[in-house]
Amino acid sequence: MRRTAACLAVLLPCLHVAPAAAGVRVLLADTIHTGDPQQPTANALAWDTDDGRLLAVGERQAVLQRYPQAPRVDAGKATVVPGLIDAHAHLVGLGNTLAQADLSGARSRAEVVERLQAFEKTLAPGEWLLGAGWDQNRWDDTAFPTAADLDAAFPERPVYLERIDGHAGWANGAALRIAEKKAGRSLSGDWQPEGGRILRDAAGKPAGVLVDAASALVSAHIPAPDAAVREKRLQAALQLAVSNGLTGVHDMGVSRGDLAVMKRLADQGRLPLRIDAYADGNNAALDDLCANGLYTHPGGRLQMHGVKLFMDGALGSRGAALLADYSDDPHNRGLLMTSPEEFEVAVRRADGCKVQVATHAIGDRGNRIVLDTYEKVLGAHKDNDHRWRVEHAQVVALEDIPRFARLGVIASMQPTHATSDMGWAELRVGPERIKGAYAWQRYLHSGARLALGSDFPVEQVDPRLGLYAAVTRQDRDGRPPGGWQPEQRLSPAEALRGFTSDAAYAGHDEARVGRLRAGLHADFVVLDRDPLDAAAGRLDGLQVLSTWVDGEAVYTAAPPASGG
Repeated sequence: MRRTAACLAVLLPCLHVAPAAAGVRVLLADTIHTGDPQQPTANALAWDTDDGRLLAVGERQAVLQRYPQAPRVDAGKATVVPGLIDAHAHLVGLGNTLAQADLSGARSRAEVVERLQAFEKTLAPGEWLLGAGWDQNRWDDTAFPTAADLDAAFPERPVYLERIDGHAGWANGAALRIAEKKAGRSLSGDWQPEGGRILRDAAGKPAGVLVDAASALVSAHIPAPDAAVREKRLQAALQLAVSNGLTGVHDMGVSRGDLAVMKRLADQGRLPLRIDAYADGNNAALDDLCANGLYTHPGGRLQMHGVKLFMDGALGSRGAALLADYSDDPHNRGLLMTSPEEFEVAVRRADGCKVQVATHAIGDRGNRIVLDTYEKVLGAHKDNDHRWRVEHAQVVALEDIPRFARLGVIASMQPTHATSDMGWAELRVGPERIKGAYAWQRYLHSGARLALGSDFPVEQVDPRLGLYAAVTRQDRDGRPPGGWQPEQRLSPAEALRGFTSDAAYAGHDEARVGRLRAGLHADFVVLDRDPLDAAAGRLDGLQVLSTWVDGEAVYTAAPPASGG
């Protein structure tokens, strides 16, 4: 439903709205960064209130003369930027995480247990205790935890905790017993599941941590939420996203069932942002795309045109596939979650169905296999506008970085991964391989495109933190001085482009969003300050005043409390 000027006055208490006129609305601001090289700045926008598309972008006087009777939203000294797009995230995962114990930032096993004990008070008897976000690299003892660390506090209630990267799970004894009972076999011994690793004690029993594919041995037995709960969780994730200035999300790994929940919200006009959903591997959602063609919802805010595949694991859990041993774990080169042969089959299938391919690859071996396979499958038509992607591209051999541009492959990277990992990443791969890690400027200099995101809920659902990490390569306390590998920092303009026009390009969406230009959708964010002019150290403190999609305010910050 399109809102009247009266409604806008309620939604935007900090902005000034003039009397209404049908069909067109105008926004005025001191600074509007359009992202359009032909007209980089403006101070007025006008859009069609029926279809949400921009009609004019330019100087205040010219736009007001063109639409003198249109209602006006006056943002005053605020700055407007194109809607922020997270090019790699997990909305369903975020919704689930919001309903679990938050373990992010915990500094010890003991702190994890304390948080779990507090959260357990909200649960019914016998209900699984679930949590996410633990990271042993933050602890004084960086060894992986064990089931015994949980069993004293939770001897009977099953507990399953997802590591911060989503590539390992930590289970207690009760959860492991359920897994063995359901499987009808012992998990002890020396066998390992394909694409995963069970960490074992000296007797060969599961120690409590299961890496990559092994985690399904336990997680598959967690009772699934019903449809109403899934919808409620997704709505919570969506509202958190728009409150952080996101107008679009590339949701990586969406199942047929999850897409159905998104469709219901889209049918009811309850999607506050745009979702580019990527099917969850060579499974049912990809079957649908191959059978029925690429999916686009008639409302324009939901589509599935791509598939997300997996190659390897993650660096933090030593599952990323490396060409040589881990520097801090001899004889370990990580894991391939998909064999090169199976991966090629999936890529060829997607190519035949005209489905965009995006592949998770973190280690240098994982990235090389993906690039080799892309080059093989694309063959003579590698110059077509395929826009295949590598998700994360985290540790890449220096000689492989130029291949991204040559193959037309997009590097979809997450700036906050670098600042989360910088304390231990070099321990994993050593001083030489680290030169090809999180190497944003190397990609840009080679001619490749960077699409930026967060990977939430692995990281926080806040693109301002991504902008800050990209520009400073520091934590929020300003460490290390000058930034980690500072030569790889992005400029504020490069970082903003990665979250706007280049993210839109990565989703084949540049004709709809990513810039503020006549004919594109009126997706924009109103900020309290100019992200291109503010000191780099303040980017994480930008305030989102309002978020707009199709010219509608889908989020508005509460007005400051008045003194009394």
